[in-house]
Amino acid sequence: MKKLIVLIAMVLSFGSCAQQKPEKTASKTSSIEKIEKSEAEWKKELTEMEYYVLREKGTERAFTSELNDNKKEGIYSCAACQLPLFESSTKFKSGTGWPSFYEPINEVNVAEEDDLAYGMVRTEVLCARCDGHLGHVFPDGPKPTGLRYCINGAALKFEEKGK
Repeated sequence: MKKLIVLIAMVLSFGSCAQQKPEKTASKTSSIEKIEKSEAEWKKELTEMEYYVLREKGTERAFTSELNDNKKEGIYSCAACQLPLFESSTKFKSGTGWPSFYEPINEVNVAEEDDLAYGMVRTEVLCARCDGHLGHVFPDGPKPTGLRYCINGAALKFEEKGK
């Protein structure tokens, strides 16, 4: 009976390992040089809302960011470290109340981690250089990727093309 229990436990543990998502951040972020600062340094450099979103993994209220309705051409960068993250050509109106994009400017510029908060399983999106929380990515976006990067406007700075 003990052997049967051990065998069942082994089979279950192998099965759960096979169902885990592969680590997405290790290979993608290897070419990005990390920026590391103390929380005190980040607090000095960021606004209250930027700090709350980027460093404390907060979320701004829906429909409060001016970037949500921005239709200008340009680049959306990390508000903390200025790493380019999204191009305006990949932005779309999702109706969620947060700026949404269907792909990052470069796959290595964003990192992803499992977010198990609030009893849900979501994929958190982080800046690959400073580890700032940007938002989440969902598999319900438009073509060509089918992804929706739902990003807090407070985590972004916009630079208009030609300026």
